[in-house]
Amino acid sequence: MSLFNSALGKNITFVHPSYFIISGFIGIPNIKYYYVFLFFVYIIAVLGNTIVMAVIYLDHNLRTPKYVAVFNLAFEDLFGSSALVPKVIDIFLFNHPSIPYSDCLTFLFFCYICLSMQSFNLVALAYDRLVAIIFPLHYHTKVTHRLMLYLIASFWAFVIIANLITVGLITRLSFCETVVINSYFCDYGQIYRLACNDNFPNYVLSCLYPVLMFWLPLVFILLSYLYIGFTLAKVATIKEGLRAFKTCIGHLLLVTIYFIPLLITFTLMEKLHPNARIINLSLTSFIPPMLNPIIYVLQTQEIKESVKRLLKISGKSKVTIKKEIIM
Repeated sequence: MSLFNSALGKNITFVHPSYFIISGFIGIPNIKYYYVFLFFVYIIAVLGNTIVMAVIYLDHNLRTPKYVAVFNLAFEDLFGSSALVPKVIDIFLFNHPSIPYSDCLTFLFFCYICLSMQSFNLVALAYDRLVAIIFPLHYHTKVTHRLMLYLIASFWAFVIIANLITVGLITRLSFCETVVINSYFCDYGQIYRLACNDNFPNYVLSCLYPVLMFWLPLVFILLSYLYIGFTLAKVATIKEGLRAFKTCIGHLLLVTIYFIPLLITFTLMEKLHPNARIINLSLTSFIPPMLNPIIYVLQTQEIKESVKRLLKISGKSKVTIKKEIIM
């Protein structure tokens, strides 16, 4: 991060603490039960996303561009939950609230990557639905494996670079007084406010980050569905329109669950009580990874059929093995 720690060719010394302290909720009794609840949510998320990834990998019928995006969503959910939950459990259930400075920045980096990548996954799925409904005859030429892989790789690259800049700007801050972070993880917005030197670049980034990572993806998704609704209203009957829109229900549920608490947090910012901020961010970080595989399994016909096929194959193979053993 030396690039960020020099100005006009002159080295500047910054005061970095040896550790930060994660405060968590303030003044709420028996709050440990909330973290126990989050742990069980994590277990369900791990199992659900692992199953979705396994089903897509094992069933060749799901090797389509759409399921490349779904696989990436499941991978990101699994990766994000595993980056966040074990550390949160260690901090609050095992009473280890202090975290070394460098570890805190690493924690922040991976948490924000996963939080941001979720919105771009939803953009990829929105694009898939847009083309599938508006241009059904050209779907296989407009939405290819190559295009979907390129989109997802571009999103990952953008999110990683943006968060490297975020972490780099924090290394330019000096911390002279308190090192207590009023959050449940190494929260960027709470960290830069603790600085005792100029943190204006960090403030600008804190305003720009939600726009790039959350608002613009949401605007694209909303415009996609407005265009879908407008087009269906013009060319389709009510029955056909409802049938087409039914394929979007799962995606719309994911968008709602993810964006509402997140945008409340990043829009109100300092106006929110720390406890309300923690609840909103934690629900955004923990609940979607748990619900995403459940929603896709229940709402997506292809995955339900794929699970049935795999179970039948598994059952037949067991019967065959038993017969061979008897013979």
